[in-house]
Amino acid sequence: MTDATATTRRRRPPAPASISEQAQQFLNTAPPLEETPELDLDDTQGWLRYIEAREAPGREMLAPFVPPEDRLARSQVELGGVTTYVLRPNHVSEDREGPIFLELHGGSLIFGGGDLAWMMAAGKAANRNGITWVPDYRMPPRHPYPAALDDCLAVYRHALAQRPASKIIVSGSSAGANLAAALVLRAKDEGLPVPAALVLLTPQLDLTESGDSFQTNHGIDTLPPLMPINRLYAGGHDLAHPYLSPLFGDLTGFPPTLLQTGTRDLFLSNTVRMHRRLLAAGVTTELHVFEAMPHGSLGGHTPEDMELAAEVKRFEEQHLQT
Repeated sequence: MTDATATTRRRRPPAPASISEQAQQFLNTAPPLEETPELDLDDTQGWLRYIEAREAPGREMLAPFVPPEDRLARSQVELGGVTTYVLRPNHVSEDREGPIFLELHGGSLIFGGGDLAWMMAAGKAANRNGITWVPDYRMPPRHPYPAALDDCLAVYRHALAQRPASKIIVSGSSAGANLAAALVLRAKDEGLPVPAALVLLTPQLDLTESGDSFQTNHGIDTLPPLMPINRLYAGGHDLAHPYLSPLFGDLTGFPPTLLQTGTRDLFLSNTVRMHRRLLAAGVTTELHVFEAMPHGSLGGHTPEDMELAAEVKRFEEQHLQT
């Protein structure tokens, strides 16, 4: 890649007039792209410092939007040795009849552990008609693949012990969507029933980063390519293995799946390719592509974000009733 090409690729255009004023403001004030550092894969302390530096601003950003305790109760349990946050809205009773939403947090497969895991899920959990479980799954640099997937599967097994699969939704954003899709592949391979539905938001489904949008949206999105982190997560395993890159798995028998992305999303190719593969496998699937939306959202509180939240809630409730 020439220097001229790199410069052009990283010149982020102004927000289009086709989106809300709030979304325009978010895009036009987004910080410059920060490339993923090329740390040595064995530099554990270097990675830990990088993670800590990136996570601190996230807590400050999320804190004002966490629902109060009188709206959303939070507890912490150990399920199969995995610390799991249980989020229950005040309009949901503590009985064992309602649905369980297994929410797998995002964070490029290395960020978002501890309190960040439940904080990222809190807004969505408060609006659900059921309890949300958020596994604090293990991550690199200390715990590479398959630790995170093992943890998510362990918590899913506990959900199956408490509810029929028809009352379980598995959902994830970004890296969480990678784990959500990989969980379904593992569940199928191990003879477990698949959940009632799967929600994959701006999903990180191809750790080989082979899709077109990894080039066309590099520098346009707020997220850079993550290859150094992908290799750290894989721990020497083949990045194309379906448990690492679910896009390449056997999708036959997947539950109804909602996919979401945006035209500025680095993972746009992941999402549209997954949609085509799900259709080819005969899976009921929805694809929602939002104008000018980068990876993740447009800040979480724009009209577009509210529209996406409504679509996800509709989809989840629809497939819990069938």
